[in-house]
Amino acid sequence: MKWLILNCDDFGQSPAMNRAIMHLLEERKVSSATLMTPAPAFREAAEWCRNHPDLPVGLHLTFTSEFEALRWSSLTGHPSLHDESGAMHATVKEFELKADPRAVRAEMTAQFEAAAQAGLQVTHADNHMGSLYGLETGRSYLPAVLWQCSRRGLPFRLFRYVDPNDRFLASIPNVESALAKMTALTDALGVRVPDYLLSHPFAVEEGETYDSFKRMLIAKLYALPEGIVETYIHPGAEDEWMERHIPHWRKRVWEYRLMLDDDFAYALRDAGVTLTDYRQVRDMRRQPRLRAAVRLIRSLFR
Repeated sequence: MKWLILNCDDFGQSPAMNRAIMHLLEERKVSSATLMTPAPAFREAAEWCRNHPDLPVGLHLTFTSEFEALRWSSLTGHPSLHDESGAMHATVKEFELKADPRAVRAEMTAQFEAAAQAGLQVTHADNHMGSLYGLETGRSYLPAVLWQCSRRGLPFRLFRYVDPNDRFLASIPNVESALAKMTALTDALGVRVPDYLLSHPFAVEEGETYDSFKRMLIAKLYALPEGIVETYIHPGAEDEWMERHIPHWRKRVWEYRLMLDDDFAYALRDAGVTLTDYRQVRDMRRQPRLRAAVRLIRSLFR
């Protein structure tokens, strides 16, 4: 079987993002979405989620604020989590270099608690811009976030295997050895993860059009490996202000349009791909092995 989780990242970032994501969830064109609790439109998104409790939403753990025209601060307010403007760091590298690890763990807890206080039962967790993975400087917070997910019985966006067709993930140095350590930790803690993660360029590439973008993603459907695969999009509605101020907003509008495109729906059926969500991943959760987890965590921090 080929199962696909189509997750909408950045739910709660802006009203234009919210409009697109709400529509796609209501029409069952995507699998789920993940919420940014520090972002400006989180309250609107949370209210909608409370009115649609059957639709799966997760937590998009957020430690960066990348747009000059649309910024947000942390929930805890720790100085190391912010730049000179008072907003969260604009890049992952700045975050990795300047954030105090204790402040990161406290903010992580605060974001989980903010979702719960908003009356939401999240189905999974992932991470905005990959800031917790240590991709820039090697300063990874994955053990901390996996511990949080283990306590709450939540799956997390990681993956067991690297699809050789995914040029970005396959190009990360030593990705398979690093992944083996992390999946060993997920097993020890009983945190379930998908089999594969598929990425695609976030920015509009040179010469790219909606039609070429559509062909690329449809081709990935036919090349999908067996098992549970996640890919993520950032759909946004047409919005003049966002188009002027947010880089590559056009790509977000394309992603929204593609999910409603009959050609994409046909390709899903024709390729034998079934949409699923993290509730299926969660239900396959293994029982944690805490002693093994403690030993593994100690080995990671030596």
